[in-house]
Amino acid sequence: MRIAVACMGELVAQHFGHCENFCIFESENGKIGDVKSIANPGHKPGFLPNFLGDMGVNVIISGGMGGGAVEIFNERDIEVIVGASGDAKKAVEAYLKGDLVSTGSICHEHEHAHECGEH
Repeated sequence: MRIAVACMGELVAQHFGHCENFCIFESENGKIGDVKSIANPGHKPGFLPNFLGDMGVNVIISGGMGGGAVEIFNERDIEVIVGASGDAKKAVEAYLKGDLVSTGSICHEHEHAHECGEH
């Protein structure tokens, strides 16, 4: 399983599209294997969900996310977890244990990333 976390360094970003990087965690049998970080290639409507989907991502974790991105991830059968915060690795570990559950909170005015920090 491949899990992507929208990050600001190694911390979960509060808004998916405006993150600095994506931490990509490879997981097998509930354990984290390889981890890599890739820079956010740019925030353009519809681009990032397809970019991550084309990389084989199965799950995306973020603090918040706009509805358009959620729809594209859903269309691609990629699980969306929003409402996460703190250390990205700890968030993935919690997800793998079944302890990280999406709040379902969607940023309706996603161009205002500073307004999405309250997730």
